[in-house]
Amino acid sequence: MHDRILVKRMEEEEVRRGGIIIPDTAKEKPQEGKVMAVGTGRVTDEGKKIPLDVKAGDRILFGKYSGSEVKIDGVEYLIMKEEDILGILD
Repeated sequence: MHDRILVKRMEEEEVRRGGIIIPDTAKEKPQEGKVMAVGTGRVTDEGKKIPLDVKAGDRILFGKYSGSEVKIDGVEYLIMKEEDILGILD
């Protein structure tokens, strides 16, 4: 995977603050996920390997159209580059 990560989207809560319930048809895909696997790192032109800043288990935010969707054993994941990550959550 080199400089890519495998992310599982985190499902949004059905009830938001204020008690408003959003139906499934109006929901957008969540832009928050959990890192499931991380590649070994990016390789520079000189052949040096630069490790990634994220690790498996991190919660991240990513752009709406980031990554490529894949389905493994019936579960949907995203494969994206580390540069597509907007932030790491605590």
